[in-house]
Amino acid sequence: MRSLERHRDVGAYALGVLDEAEAFRFEDHLMECPRCAAQVTEFGPATRQLMLYRQATPLVHPLSRPGPRLLDGLLTAVATRRRAGRRRVLYAVAAAVVCAVAGPGAVLYAHQGHPAAPVTATDARTGVWARLTAEDEVWGTDVRLEVKDGAGPRSCRLVAVGDDGSEQTVTSWMVPEHDARAHTMRGGAALHPGRIDRYEVRTADGERLVTLPTG
Repeated sequence: MRSLERHRDVGAYALGVLDEAEAFRFEDHLMECPRCAAQVTEFGPATRQLMLYRQATPLVHPLSRPGPRLLDGLLTAVATRRRAGRRRVLYAVAAAVVCAVAGPGAVLYAHQGHPAAPVTATDARTGVWARLTAEDEVWGTDVRLEVKDGAGPRSCRLVAVGDDGSEQTVTSWMVPEHDARAHTMRGGAALHPGRIDRYEVRTADGERLVTLPTG
């Protein structure tokens, strides 16, 4: 029964509304569930839109946590329509979450920044290769990451480390078993590029696989 509940946690995990203990337990589940790993990646655009909204909305209208029924409904919508208009559906999901938790009058707006030159690195110890492109947005940083990692299966995450030592998880994914091809992920950080000291690709249990400096 709990395994079924873990499948339903994918939307809450991707949208960042699980507490720390539940998030760690769900990451253990990701190690053995390719379906949930794929769905976490599909929620990336929705997560970025929520981050945009959080930056654009006055503090008098705080963003509350969506309830489990709402998240289940959003997950179902993404899963059943993933093959038809995937990008359009995901942005519609993001807008639906905003309207559900903020009520009438919520407004989304975006700013198209200019991407910096890609940063590439290979870790001599782990053999993991990564290339990252960061784009400044009004809400923070839009990130595109390519990774080659033949040591799967394992759950990984990209962490942005601020110049003040703070950390934010940009995106997470599941590395397929014995697959050294490059895989591409998208994510976002609330920090602007000038406030990010470096990016680190880590496993779910914290092992550092490769570091991408921003300087």
